[in-house]
Amino acid sequence: MLQRVKGTSLVTRILIGLVAGVLLAVFLPAAAQAVGLLGKLFVAALKAVAPVLVFVLVIAAIGNHKPGERTHIRPILFLYLIGTFSAAVVAVLASSLFPSTLHLSAAANDLAPPGNISEVLLSLLGSAVANPVTALMQANFIGILVWAVGLGIAIRQGSETTRAVFSDLSHGVSLIVRVVIAFAPLGIFGLVASTLAENGLKVLADYAHLLAVLLGCMLFVAFVVNPLIVFWKIRRNPYPLVLTCLRESGITAFFTRSSAANIPVNLELSKKLGLHEDTYSVSIPLGATINMAGAAITITVLALAAVKTLGIAVDIPTAILLSLVASICACGASGVAGGSLLLIPLACSLFGIPSEVAMQVVAVGFIIGILQDAAETALNSSTDVLFTAAACIASGDVDEPGEAHIG
Repeated sequence: MLQRVKGTSLVTRILIGLVAGVLLAVFLPAAAQAVGLLGKLFVAALKAVAPVLVFVLVIAAIGNHKPGERTHIRPILFLYLIGTFSAAVVAVLASSLFPSTLHLSAAANDLAPPGNISEVLLSLLGSAVANPVTALMQANFIGILVWAVGLGIAIRQGSETTRAVFSDLSHGVSLIVRVVIAFAPLGIFGLVASTLAENGLKVLADYAHLLAVLLGCMLFVAFVVNPLIVFWKIRRNPYPLVLTCLRESGITAFFTRSSAANIPVNLELSKKLGLHEDTYSVSIPLGATINMAGAAITITVLALAAVKTLGIAVDIPTAILLSLVASICACGASGVAGGSLLLIPLACSLFGIPSEVAMQVVAVGFIIGILQDAAETALNSSTDVLFTAAACIASGDVDEPGEAHIG
């Protein structure tokens, strides 16, 4: 039986865990809450190994990079920015076609949102110059990347033995990651069972329209906008690659609700697709920090819902400005405690909405966060691999095994 389970694909096992979790939550809710420990342990293990993996992998990739060998970070960054801005534009259009209103009666939270975009950018700069030990302990991936790139460049000047040590170390950490990912079905089983048993879906009924707009935007970006961007880049049918990324990255990201926790999954998928290691070892952790199409949608839709509720008119120039602000804020979302929801007051400030009211919108965001945050993370994380693969394919820098997986 173990051999049969081992021979089944990881995605199939995850789907089995998902169905089992739903059934347990429906028929044995008390037991479902107990198995939630499995989910917590799985997410904790991913979060624990991700910073070390990124740190070692980036150092090894840069340290062993051969002079004259190309990487594709610049086109990937361009795709990240285009994808995030396009998502914000989609959210503006959807909010205009299907306007949402809110019941702004929730109490304000004790959270401190940033006052302006400069605070978001300063937060990112502060993260970049953080102490490396602190960055590893707090999973500050901007700081980890900065130090890893610096050490990687320095190690390139070192001996062959030193570079080989870091290469072996990266392989060792990658092996640990594969072991952790092998337990994904049990982790998903625990997460689904405990979440449904504790919260159910009744709490979401009052905000069904708002959720429908949010999730509809994310689905439209995932299945229409992103494929169009990828087609423009690779000039072939993008859907085999899109569906592979959503299936093998988006599913785990949906349930872990953490881009950082999904970094090991994305690195393994990039390797499976045969992508250029020097490229994806940098672009995947970077994407987990700045590639935030889902966050741009959340910020835009909730801000415009507040605008609609208060009866404020929105003209085209203001809508374009909101898209730009939401894109910039989304790129800095990981550097602000509370993620994308805490950046909603910043977007609301464009329309003169006071912070007290904006924080009530944030409270609404936390209510629907069960699905909103899960879908947002799935879109963000799967797109990291998608755009990395698109850049590598466009340059012809993909190994044969990858070609088999992406059609």
